[in-house]
Amino acid sequence: MSLLRFILLLPAILLASCAMHLPVPEVSRQRVETRTMPVAASADTVPIYLLSDSLHTALVFDLKWLEESGYVKPHETGNPKWVTMSWGEKTAYVQQRWLNPFQVFRALCTPSPSVMEIIPIDWKVEQVCHHQKVFIADVPRSSGPALAAFLNGCAAKRPDGTPETVAPSSWGDGRLIRCPDNYSYYFPRICNVWTAQSLQSCGYSINTGSALSANGLVRQATSPQNGFVKIWDPETDEPKPAGR
Repeated sequence: MSLLRFILLLPAILLASCAMHLPVPEVSRQRVETRTMPVAASADTVPIYLLSDSLHTALVFDLKWLEESGYVKPHETGNPKWVTMSWGEKTAYVQQRWLNPFQVFRALCTPSPSVMEIIPIDWKVEQVCHHQKVFIADVPRSSGPALAAFLNGCAAKRPDGTPETVAPSSWGDGRLIRCPDNYSYYFPRICNVWTAQSLQSCGYSINTGSALSANGLVRQATSPQNGFVKIWDPETDEPKPAGR
């Protein structure tokens, strides 16, 4: 990549990936025992999916597990098997065209509103999200309350205590959840750190300082200590039609 091309692409790279510590909600400041070995699948564990492309990461959770653990979902989410969730700058999610130079400057250099995206999935994750690499690991069900507390703290609330949504999701039949003002977006607080902190709340050993890029986060997640395993790669696997 030439230096000029790198400079031109840098704003898009920074807006699409993301990493400095987000303020952790007080309700999630509970002791989480760091995992040192992968957890074998059993009735006491639940799978978590990690999605990644070259810039951005997201997580897919079992919604029933999240709700049993205390997560409060938006009214519009319904009752799917899975929800995929990610975080980022509001305008970058909502706007259907490239950001103009002023918007890029404002997003990177000043605190900008942020959103958490939640999208329901009722089919095989690797088939619905076949444009991204898909990784999977099993975590103890007991890690759910800490994760739910973190996710609840990332959402601004309606008067009834449910998350306030502001727009449709960037794809699928999901919604964008407005985040509190102290969850503003600006460099170097960029989006992959949200993924890193979500994994930390489950007990994974993830260094947010090394998660500025999607690749940096994936390298940590797939280490022997954390145990995520790749089950889908769009560069080598062939998508299967839904319904088969």
